[in-house]
Amino acid sequence: MGCETDFGWRRPFQADKALRGSNFGSANSAGLPKAEFFRSLCRAGILVVLGLLGSLSAQQTPPPVDATQPNSPESGYMRVLLRPTHPPVFDTQHRPITAGGFVEGAPLVFEDITHRAGVDKFHHHSGTPEKSTIIEVPGSGVALLDYDNDGWLDIYLLNGSTLAALKGKEPPPRAMLLHNNHDGTFTDVTDKAGVANERWGFGVAVGDYDNDGWPDIYVANFGKGRLYHNNHNGTFTDVAEKAGVALDGWYAGPSWGDYDHDGRLDLFVPGYAKFDPDNPQSCNFQGTKISCGPMGLAGEQDHLFHNNGDGTFTDVSVKAGVSDPKGYYGFASTFVDVDDDGWVDLLVANDSRPNYFYRNRHDGTFEDASYLSGFALTEDGRVMASMGIAVGDYNRDGKVDFYISNFADDYNVLFRNEGNGVFSEVTYQAGLVESTIPFLGWGTGFLDFDNDGLLDLFVANGHVFPIIDKQNWGTTWAQRPQLFRNLDGVKFQEVPPAPGSGLAAVIPARGAAFGDLFNDGNIDVVINNLDSAPTLLRNVVKNGNHWVTLKLIGGPKSPRDAIGAKVFLTAGGARQRADVFSGGSYGSNSDPRVHFGLGSTTKVDKVEIYWPSGTKQEVTLPRVDQIFFVDEVKGLK
Repeated sequence: MGCETDFGWRRPFQADKALRGSNFGSANSAGLPKAEFFRSLCRAGILVVLGLLGSLSAQQTPPPVDATQPNSPESGYMRVLLRPTHPPVFDTQHRPITAGGFVEGAPLVFEDITHRAGVDKFHHHSGTPEKSTIIEVPGSGVALLDYDNDGWLDIYLLNGSTLAALKGKEPPPRAMLLHNNHDGTFTDVTDKAGVANERWGFGVAVGDYDNDGWPDIYVANFGKGRLYHNNHNGTFTDVAEKAGVALDGWYAGPSWGDYDHDGRLDLFVPGYAKFDPDNPQSCNFQGTKISCGPMGLAGEQDHLFHNNGDGTFTDVSVKAGVSDPKGYYGFASTFVDVDDDGWVDLLVANDSRPNYFYRNRHDGTFEDASYLSGFALTEDGRVMASMGIAVGDYNRDGKVDFYISNFADDYNVLFRNEGNGVFSEVTYQAGLVESTIPFLGWGTGFLDFDNDGLLDLFVANGHVFPIIDKQNWGTTWAQRPQLFRNLDGVKFQEVPPAPGSGLAAVIPARGAAFGDLFNDGNIDVVINNLDSAPTLLRNVVKNGNHWVTLKLIGGPKSPRDAIGAKVFLTAGGARQRADVFSGGSYGSNSDPRVHFGLGSTTKVDKVEIYWPSGTKQEVTLPRVDQIFFVDEVKGLK
C-alpha cells in the first residue's frame, strides 16, 4: 500500500471517507493494526515534508499580490465558493437544510429570549444589503464579561460600519454594552461606560492587563484598535494610543495571554487583509455585484505586544517569531497550553491559508510547529476557511483539543490533541462531517449544555453571499445554528432543532460567546448577527444533572484574572479539564469562569489548579450546584 492511496493525498474531498482520520501521533503504543500503524508512519513522513516546505517558504519573501486584479467568479477560488461540489440538501418540506430540518417533538435545549431580555435594542450594521465588498461580510464578535464585578456576566456587542461612515458622510454605527440586571433582562449602559467604539469592529478580547482586578477590553477594528481600560466605576477610557496598541489596518480576533511568565497579560492581534475603502473591489456573478474572496488582497501581518507593566506595550512580533511575514488572513486566535509544559502556546485561524500553531520556547520566542503538528491543514492537505476556534478537552484525556469552523460545501474540522504538540484530525470518526457541509460556520465553542460531564459543540452559521438565496443549492444566507451532543468522548450527534426553539432560529450569525448569564449552572449563548439584532439563547435544559463553576483569582506571579490557568476536576470516576483563556470562537470572548457538568454525581473528589505562575493547588469543594471563588494565595473563598 502506498502513501498516496492510504493517505488520500491526491483524492478530492468527497473520496473514500473510510480511509480518513487514522490515529496519527500515537504510533503503535496503542496497539494499532499493522496496516494502520504503517499508515500512521506514512502520514508522519508527509507531515515532515510539509513542515520542511513550510519552513522553507517562511524564509522567502511572498510574491507580490496585485490587488487591482480581484478574483473573478470564474477563477478557481471564486468558482469553488459559488458552485458547490456536493448535492443540495433539503428537508421533507423541501426547505434548504440550513433553514429547515426542524423536528416536531425534539427536546427543547435553548429558548430565544432576545426580545424578552431587552437585547434586541442593539442592531448590527455592516455596509449595504448587497454585501458587494469583502469588508462588509465577516461581521463582528461579542464578549461576555463582568465589567462591574457584581458577579453577573454582562454583554458587549461590537458593531460594523459603512464605507460612507468611514468617509465621514454618515454617523458610524455604535457598539453596545448591556448590563445584566440579575432578573433576566439587560440595560444599555454604552454611553455611561464610554465604549461605543464607532469604528468598524471585528474582534474583541477581555483581559485584566494591569492586574487591578477589573476586566479591560481590546477591540480589533478596521482602522485603529481600542484598548478600553476599566476605571472601576462603570466607565472605561480608551488608552490604545498611549499604550501603543492602536495599530491601523484591518485586524480581527485578538487574544490575551502571559506568554513569558512575568505575571502580566500580553496581547496578540491577528491581521486580516489590506483593504482600500477608496478603491473597493467587487466581483460579478450573473450580473450581480458580490464580494470577492480575500485572495486578491495582500494580507495584514500579525502583532504580539509585550506588556511592559507600566501601562504600555512593546511590539515584539518579529523577535518572537509570530509576525506572519507571509500575510495570511487571520480571523481568530487564542493562547492556551497545548503541550502541557506550563507555558501558553499560540494558535491562529487563518482564512483560506494554513493555520498557525506557535509552540512556546520559554525564552520569549515561539517555534512555528504548524505543519509538523498537523494543525496547519486538514488530514488530506487542504487549507480551511477557518473562521473560528473552539477550545476544550472533549474526550477527557487531559489534553486540550480544537474545533475549526469552515466554509460551506466543506466541513468543520476537529483536531484531537495526541500530546507533545501533535494533532490528529478526527472529524470523520467523530461523526461531524456530513451534517456541517451545507452550513458556513463562524463562532464556535465547546460547552457542556446538558451538564453530563462531556463537552458538546456549538456552531453559529451564516453565509457570505446574499445572492445564495436565489440559487437552488440547498443552502441559505441566514442559517440555523447547530449543536452537537458528545455521546461518549468519541462520537458526536447533532441535536435536532425543535420548531420555534433557539436552535431553529434562522439568522445571519457571526460572533458567538458562551457562558452562564443567569448563574443557574446552565451555559447560554449570545450570537452577534450581521445586519440584525443579536440572538440570546437561554439554556432551558432541566435534567437534574449537577454542576460547579469556579472563578479563579491569580496571585502576585500570575495574571489577576488567571488567564492561562488549567483546572482538572475529578468526580464520578472521570477527570475533566477546563482552561481559562481569552479570545477564540470568531472574534469573541466567553465566560472567564470555568464550568464543569457532573451528571448525577453529587460530590467532587478533587480539584487541581495549575496556575500561570507554575504553582499547583488542590482545593476541596464542600458542595455542588454552586459558583465558587478560588484565590491562588488564599484558596477557596
